[in-house]
Amino acid sequence: MSAKQQVQNLLDFIDASPSPWHVVSTIETQLAAQAQPWQRLDETAKWSLQPGGRYYVVRDDSSIVLFIQGQKPLAETGFRIIGAHTDSPGLRIKPNAASSMDSLLRLGVEIYGGPILATFTDRDLSLAGRIAYKNDQDQIASKLVKFDQALLRLPNLAIHMNRAVNEEGLKLQKQVELPLILSAAAEEQLPHAYFSSLLQQQSGIAASRILSWDLAVYDTQKGAFWGAESEFYANSQLDNLASCHAALQALLDDHCVDSTRVCALFDHEEIGSETSKGADGSFLPDVLQRIALASSTDSEDYVRALAKSFMISADMAHAYQPNFPNAYDADHKVIVNKGPVIKVNANHRYSTESVSAAMFADWCEQAGVPYQKYSHRCDLPCGSTIGPITSAKLGIRSIDVGNPMWAMHSIRESAGVLDHDYMIRAMKRFFDQAV
Repeated sequence: MSAKQQVQNLLDFIDASPSPWHVVSTIETQLAAQAQPWQRLDETAKWSLQPGGRYYVVRDDSSIVLFIQGQKPLAETGFRIIGAHTDSPGLRIKPNAASSMDSLLRLGVEIYGGPILATFTDRDLSLAGRIAYKNDQDQIASKLVKFDQALLRLPNLAIHMNRAVNEEGLKLQKQVELPLILSAAAEEQLPHAYFSSLLQQQSGIAASRILSWDLAVYDTQKGAFWGAESEFYANSQLDNLASCHAALQALLDDHCVDSTRVCALFDHEEIGSETSKGADGSFLPDVLQRIALASSTDSEDYVRALAKSFMISADMAHAYQPNFPNAYDADHKVIVNKGPVIKVNANHRYSTESVSAAMFADWCEQAGVPYQKYSHRCDLPCGSTIGPITSAKLGIRSIDVGNPMWAMHSIRESAGVLDHDYMIRAMKRFFDQAV
């Protein structure tokens, strides 16, 4: 498959996945289409695993761990893990969201993570996520919901009323200036009832049965290629669905599996990961321990397996933007379409150390993939990833890598076509290395 075809698949993946809950659903749909069957495991049931078997576990609809059981004992091979995250920064709808002001219905939002708020203005926005409701058996159930049409908007203030916007930047007061316009209000409309009726129309669930929701604001514009040679692409949620997609493609490769391969895709990375389904929770340790138990691996051999394991923490990296040279360390500029980035931080905001960096560089060279190294400016705070969290929790060697991208945390991000293919090839080499 060509690099451009890989990116088109990525864009389709993102367009089908406007919320973390939809990400997991899209992955399940892709697994169902595979020639080799994948079995969903229930955390409340006992597990019976077969060598070479393909399995996945979902926790709370938006985190997923997929694995292929190795043919060889865990104590001999360890786990080969790629970790990424399914969530992206943005806006989430509040519980009592709908309100009316000056003949307009608006929806109140809460900020999730650290989005670039100004990029949400003047976009064709809509809603996607899940609703929780009481079903016909009087039990609590959930259902995905997605509005395809442009439903919402955050209109900018005209420059005549904000004369300094081009000098000082657009600043939005988070409580009063972020509510999204939904509709022109009729006098007889009750805002909450109107919004509930919209959810009923979209979900097919009676408004009286809908008890709560997790709804994300998303941009309805589809992903696209751009550049004179279509060498770049743009979409929402590249951070970090591009890494999720690359990891999934590497895992679905049909080579013989000696060691146990794992993809762990977590929600809640953008808010610190300290939740039951985040990377700082028990999800991945629980799954790895149960894999060991199902393969009759005793506690000592499980610890031996962890000592032989390796994890790639895949999260996007900051590409050099020549309009803003002072934002970068001049000796560590990473360039779009020049290969995956090894991310290094002396204070271990990234999990990379010299040995893991050398190992990943070697896999890239074996795969014929170029690679780059990134270090943040010392006078700017450095972000972090699931890498340090998961590596510390499990006690395994890890590295933080990612493809270079522009406008991280914007509602519309950009990256390079060649890099996505490079990352998939490097990840495949990691999975395929001889034991």
